[in-house]
Amino acid sequence: MNPDESVAALTARNAELRADNARLRVLLDQRDTPAELRHRLRTTLGLLREVIQRSAEAREEALEYATHLRDRLDALVRIHVAVDQNGEVDLHSALAEELLIYTVQEGERLALSGPPIRLRPRAAQILGVAFHELAVNAVEHGSAAMQAGGRIDVSWHVEPGTPDPVLVLVWKESANPVRAVSSRQGFGTEVLRDMVAHDLNAQTDLAFTPDGLRWAIRCPFPPRVGVVTEEA
Repeated sequence: MNPDESVAALTARNAELRADNARLRVLLDQRDTPAELRHRLRTTLGLLREVIQRSAEAREEALEYATHLRDRLDALVRIHVAVDQNGEVDLHSALAEELLIYTVQEGERLALSGPPIRLRPRAAQILGVAFHELAVNAVEHGSAAMQAGGRIDVSWHVEPGTPDPVLVLVWKESANPVRAVSSRQGFGTEVLRDMVAHDLNAQTDLAFTPDGLRWAIRCPFPPRVGVVTEEA
């Protein structure tokens, strides 16, 4: 695809997004639309606009921008579908399914460990975007790109706290042999450091280590954010 074609495709995609937004706004204005659905749609639209704006600010080439934007929107749609189906999102499933998109499965290369947690819609959307950026980075630059020896370990737990408990989640990559890790400051870095911290009132720690990437969050965990369940 030449540059003119990529710009035309991006322009067409943006036109489609504007049309979708217009249709959603009509739906939001319908009085018989359930209040919870209206709230979810407004929240998703707000996050969608933020993703588009911040992706554009990264000043990527048109084709690269269009590809990354499409993938980010797809990640948002996956979370939105899960919320629509269940009202909440399982944390383990959100991680596993996002990585599976990039053919990374639980086993030798991926370990997910933690109690069963159900995330409320807003927290699920924000963390879903973060998980997408982590997965893409791992595939393009990190441990998941290795043919052998690369590994991703994600663990989480909930600590007692006052006034609310605290969700602690750590994503750790390791690669063997060691591979250079991208530390480019882009939209993904902003998501992991700033967006999650702002939207979830979380403490974030992002470090590019010699063998991979480490990302940790400490997030207040009241019922409006999520709950620990007894599900297996």
